Amino acid sequence: MCRGASVFWASPHHRIIPASPMPASGASDTDGPSEVGIDVGGTFTDFVVATKAGLEVRKVPTTDPQHEAVGTGLGRLDVSPAAPIAHGTTTATNALLERQGAKAALVTTEGFADVLAIGRQDRPDLYDLTPMRPDPLVPAARRHEVPERISAEGDILTPLDEAAVRRVARVLEEQDVQSVALAFLFSYRNPEHEKRAAELLRDELPDAVPVTRSSALLPEHREYERVATTVANAYVRPRVERYLTRLGGELGERPVRVMQSSGGTIGPGPAGEQAARLALSGPAGGVVGALGVARRALGEAPRMMTLDMGGTSADVALCDGAVPRATEHTIAGLPLRLPATDIHTVGAGGGSIAHVDAGGSLRVGPESAGAEPGAVCYGRGGTRPTVTDAHLTLGRLDPDRVLGGTDALDMAPEAARSAVGRLGETLGRSPEETALGVLRVANATMERALRRVSVERGHDPRDYTLVPFGGAGPLHAAALAEALGMPRVLVPPAPGALSALGLLMADVTHDASRALLTSVGTLQGDPAPIQHAASALTEKVESALEGHGTPKVAFELDLRYVGQSYEVTVPLASPVTATALGGAAEAFHDRHRRRYGHAAPEAPVEAVALRARGTVPVSPPPLPREPETDLPLRDAEIGTRPVWFSPGGPAETTVYARTALHHGHTLEGPAVLHQYDTTIVVPPGWRARVDAYRNVWIER
Repeated sequence: MCRGASVFWASPHHRIIPASPMPASGASDTDGPSEVGIDVGGTFTDFVVATKAGLEVRKVPTTDPQHEAVGTGLGRLDVSPAAPIAHGTTTATNALLERQGAKAALVTTEGFADVLAIGRQDRPDLYDLTPMRPDPLVPAARRHEVPERISAEGDILTPLDEAAVRRVARVLEEQDVQSVALAFLFSYRNPEHEKRAAELLRDELPDAVPVTRSSALLPEHREYERVATTVANAYVRPRVERYLTRLGGELGERPVRVMQSSGGTIGPGPAGEQAARLALSGPAGGVVGALGVARRALGEAPRMMTLDMGGTSADVALCDGAVPRATEHTIAGLPLRLPATDIHTVGAGGGSIAHVDAGGSLRVGPESAGAEPGAVCYGRGGTRPTVTDAHLTLGRLDPDRVLGGTDALDMAPEAARSAVGRLGETLGRSPEETALGVLRVANATMERALRRVSVERGHDPRDYTLVPFGGAGPLHAAALAEALGMPRVLVPPAPGALSALGLLMADVTHDASRALLTSVGTLQGDPAPIQHAASALTEKVESALEGHGTPKVAFELDLRYVGQSYEVTVPLASPVTATALGGAAEAFHDRHRRRYGHAAPEAPVEAVALRARGTVPVSPPPLPREPETDLPLRDAEIGTRPVWFSPGGPAETTVYARTALHHGHTLEGPAVLHQYDTTIVVPPGWRARVDAYRNVWIER
C-alpha cells in the first residue's frame, strides 16, 4: 500500500488555515506546547500544528533516512522545543512491500517448520492457471525446529528440549540472524515453553537480536496466521526500532506517540517491539482525520465513506460513526492477524499508468509511474500516460498552480497531451476522448472499491457522505459520488495533509486478545474462565499504557456458529456476566444477518477469542471556525478556462482560489478550485458551498 506522491500534493512551503475571531469549538484551556502531527509519505513529509493563528501546515521533501526530514521540518516550525509529537511512519509498510526487512529466522515446534510455506492453500483468483505466491519472509534454511509439544488443551505432552534450543541458537549466530520469531504449537493455550525458549535464545544470542514470541504478540488460534504474523513482526522489528531510535535522537526529549494500524497511537517502546502493528500507520491516520473533520461538520456519529487517493493507490473505508476496524488484514500478500483500520486498497492513483491490453481494452493501473520518473508532464523521463496526464489534457489542472504555484514541478501540458494522444491513436480516439476514458476507467476501479466496503456489506452508499483526501481525491470525488448515487461530498480544508491532522486526533490505545474456543452457553453457565481472561487482558493493557494515563478498557468477542471457519466481532458489555454474554450473542445474530443475509438464533454459538482495547482519550486540536463572510464571491475568482467533462466538447469553467473562499460562499458547477495541496473539481449539475470550518461541500 505504497503511499506515493502525486502531482496534486502540497508545496514545501507552509500555509496557515486561519482561525477566526470566534472561539474555536473544543479549544483547550491548557497553556502547554501544541502537539505536532508528522506523517511521512512517499515524496513529502507533512507537518500540522494548531497555533493561535490557526492550523499551520507544512510539507518538506521526504529524505532517506526519513528522520532527517522530520528534523528539517520541525526546524522550520515555530513550536516549542518541548512540543509533543504524534507520528505516522511508512517504515514497516515499506519493509514489507520492498522486502527490505531484517534477516529473520523462525524457531518452531518439531515437525512444523513448513507451516509458513504451506499456508492455507487457498486460491485468491479461481481462474489463474499459474498462481504465484509471495516467497515466505524466512527461507527454509532459517526455519528451525526444536522438540516440544503442548496439547490443544494446554497440557505439556513433550517437555521443551533446552539443549536443542541452545544448539539452534548457535546455528542462528552462525547464520548472522538479525531477528528471531518464536512460535510453538498451541502456545496460545500455554506459553510456558515459548517463554523459556525466549530466555535461552536471549542468553545465547547477541543483545542486538530481538526475539518475538507468538504468545505475546498474538495468543490466538490458527497456526498459519499466528506464525506468519510473528514472522512479519520479527522481519520489520529491527528496521522500525532503528528508525525510532534515530527519530528519538532527532527529537531529543520531546514526547512521542506513534500511529498504529488500528487508528490509535502508542509510545515508541511498544511500537518498536510490536512493529507489525504499524503496517497501516499512514492510511489509518487519514481515516481518523476524516472522521474528526466529519464529526464537526455532521455531528458525533457521521455516516461517511473515505477516499484517500495519492500517487500510487487509493484507500477507501466506510465509517458508521467510528473508525472501522478489522481483526486481520493483508499487505503484500502476507496475512497480519492484528487489529487494523478496515481499509480496502486498489491500484488507482495520480501516477497510475494507462495502457491498452492484449484484447484492445483500455486499462489504468495497477502499475504506477511513482514519483520518479512520474507522469509524462513532470518532464523527468516518464513516457507512458498517467491519470495526472489525463487531468492536465482535459484542462482540470493548471500547470501554473500545481504545488502551490512554486517551481517544484515544471509541468509540460503539451507532453502530457502528446502521450495521451499516442494512446488514443491505438484506440481510434482523440486525446480528449482518451483522457476522459482514462478517468472513467480509474473511477470504475475506485467505484468497485467503494461498493466493496458498502454495498457488499449491506450498506447503501446513498446514506453516506464521501470524504476525499490525499492529493488526487478531490479531483475524482464528485464523479464517484454521482456513480454511487451519493448526495454530497465533504472536502476538508487541507486534504493533502489530513493524515497528519488525524495523528493529532488519535487516542492512545493498546489492543490485546486471548483465545477462548468455548461455546457461549458453557461460558454463560460458568463465566469464571472468561472473567479471568478479561482481568488478565485488562492488566496487560494497563501495563502497556502506563505513563499515558488511566485507560478505559472495552471488550469484544469473536463469535461464530459452531462449525463455521470465520468469526464476527461484536461488543461485550463490562462487567463480563452471563447477561453480557447473552447480549453479545444477540448482537452476533443481528450482525451476521446484516452481513450475510441470514442468521440462526437457535444454533449454538462459539466464543473464539476475547479482545480488549484500552483507550486514553486525547483532546483533538481546535479546528478553525469563522463567521459567515460578507465578501463577494468574485473576489475568489481567478478567471475561466475550457475544461472537458464529456466527449461533446469543453465547457467554459470558472476557476477559483480556494484560500479566498469563505464561510457562506456558494458557487455553481462547472468549477475548478485550486489550492496548495490539491485541486477540487465541481462538475456541471453540482454546486459547492463553504461551511464555518472551511470545508467545501459539493452537492447535487
